[in-house]
Amino acid sequence: MDQTDIPAPVEHDRAVFPDGLTLDCGTVLAPVEIAYRTYGTLAPERNNAILVCHALTGDQYLAETHPLTGRAGWWARMVGPGKPIDTNRFFVICSNVLGGCMGSTGPRSPRPSASDTQGEAGTDDVAEPWGTDFPPITIRDMVRGQHALVRHLGIERLFAVVGGSMGGMQVLEWAATYPEMVFAAMPIATAPFHSAQNIAFNEVSRQAIFADPDWHGGRYWEVGAIPARGLAVARMMAHITYLSEEALTRKFGRRVRRESTPPATPCTVAEPQSLSLFGEIFEVESYLRHQGSSFVHRFDANSYLTITRAMDWMDLGAEHDGDYAGPFAGTATRFCVISFSSDWLFPTSQSRVLVRALNRAAANVSFVEIGSDKGHDAFLLDEPDFDRTVRGFLSGAAEHAGLGHHAAEA
Repeated sequence: MDQTDIPAPVEHDRAVFPDGLTLDCGTVLAPVEIAYRTYGTLAPERNNAILVCHALTGDQYLAETHPLTGRAGWWARMVGPGKPIDTNRFFVICSNVLGGCMGSTGPRSPRPSASDTQGEAGTDDVAEPWGTDFPPITIRDMVRGQHALVRHLGIERLFAVVGGSMGGMQVLEWAATYPEMVFAAMPIATAPFHSAQNIAFNEVSRQAIFADPDWHGGRYWEVGAIPARGLAVARMMAHITYLSEEALTRKFGRRVRRESTPPATPCTVAEPQSLSLFGEIFEVESYLRHQGSSFVHRFDANSYLTITRAMDWMDLGAEHDGDYAGPFAGTATRFCVISFSSDWLFPTSQSRVLVRALNRAAANVSFVEIGSDKGHDAFLLDEPDFDRTVRGFLSGAAEHAGLGHHAAEA
């Protein structure tokens, strides 16, 4: 990627909150903008809304063509008319998280000047981005932004909050922070805390960005560059953790690229120009490099740093002496916890910690481990048992909530 090939701005649907939000770190971040998309129709009773929370590198474009990549929405297979999250029945909301880079306030957003915050007349100067000066945020801060959006849309209570991975963390924060607003919660492939192993993976990814010569202390926009190589390596590193050994073996194995003709052993002399020792020899290498290079076209490095750190801080038991039942004491929310058998990033054992905590809190909870060899990313891929679980839970919860089958058409 050309270092000057910075993506053109995209106009997003946004809700603006001039008074901003008070963050967990104590900073008042103002103003705050939350970019979002909606699908389906809000029922007259405003009781059929589902908030879908996206994962680390996702955004609000979950069920439509992405404006930057031109690809289908990241959950288009799950959200739509007649699909497991049925927009004939439900009103679906998805917002870009606080700290993101697809329209919500984050490190790439213009930083208000002192005159702006004091209400004085502005100047013609273009505000520079927050960059690394953007205040540290938590998963709870992301949920505060979503809460403001939901209330802005005139919704008093959500029928359900659904999300996988980091999105699942947000689901848990919703249920813990605003339990009266969540009838049903579906945390998928997630945990109530970020493990030491996951923190370590995130740190390696961050160090790759810091080591990029175009990092420039996080002020890369000043020289018209982006730390593309470092960000690509960070994405490659993370993407490996989203897969399983079985998935990688099935998809790539040890196959070499057709244009590569490697010698029988590394010590065997190859034909001239037939093999570059550190080139893309194996198909899995080519795949990872493609994942990395395509990622830098749509994601901001400072946002990546901000959001990964927010995940690292996630620990719902921290304010309850390590008791993960504490945040859910007295909850009336109905839970469906889903894990995948081959997920080693958020393994089933961590889901069981959550389920046991919810049981101690006397919550209404069901738990399903989906047998799959697709790893952590299984919730984004074709997995019929998962689809049936989502559809069944939402349908059953809707009946208990008194939603008619065609509530959106009422």
